Amino acid sequence: MEQLTQFAPFILMFVVIYFFMIRPQQKKAKSEKEFESALKVGDKIITKSGLHGKVSELADTTAVIETMSGKLKMERSAISMEMSAALAKK
Repeated sequence: MEQLTQFAPFILMFVVIYFFMIRPQQKKAKSEKEFESALKVGDKIITKSGLHGKVSELADTTAVIETMSGKLKMERSAISMEMSAALAKK
């Protein structure tokens, strides 16, 4: 019983770290994956590097976006969920 009280602060610290750091990060990663899989042709997007465009083609892991200067092929993970959602609200 004494050993349990000795490790209680460490266990409590791990639980706090899990709920305030690890779990929110996992939720965000899951929502980004859902966003990537929900992309469809014609969606207006903004990439993480700040490029604005419109999705013209989709493959398993890549997307071709149409910009003012032409077409670009990039990974779906390079598309920003937050900035694209803000653009869709406008």
